[in-house]
Amino acid sequence: MTVDWYLPLKLVHVLSAIVAVGTNVTYFVFLRAMPDRPQPEQSFILRTISWLDSHLANPGYIVLPITGVAMVLVGDLGFTTFWIALAIGLYILVGVFAGVLFVPALRKLTAIVESEGPAAPGYAEAVRRTVSRGFLTMLPVAGILYLMVMQPTP
Repeated sequence: MTVDWYLPLKLVHVLSAIVAVGTNVTYFVFLRAMPDRPQPEQSFILRTISWLDSHLANPGYIVLPITGVAMVLVGDLGFTTFWIALAIGLYILVGVFAGVLFVPALRKLTAIVESEGPAAPGYAEAVRRTVSRGFLTMLPVAGILYLMVMQPTP
């Protein structure tokens, strides 16, 4: 008896996407609520975002390419399939945006909140930059989700 691994891999793939993307979406809720809070609560919020990123979102984003590649290998798919190739490119872009834009902005905001608090001169700009860079990082994620669900072909 042979085991068809495609559907179990797909289940893990989808669950990983839900965890990773769902966790990322909560950052916007936290960041939106943050400016009205006192400094200790803001520090807690930023530490919570960092914890969620390292313990839920990032592991989810690590599992996604592993299960995605495995599904291509065991399924009737190919890496040159339009929507798969484009999704791989967007995935790389997400990593670049996260590493170059969002994470440094979040670190700077955390440093401002921890050292000077919300009264610091650059605070409002740091919050705005973190939110906008987070949004920019999520745009290719939205593109990947579209490609995975719709599986368009040119």
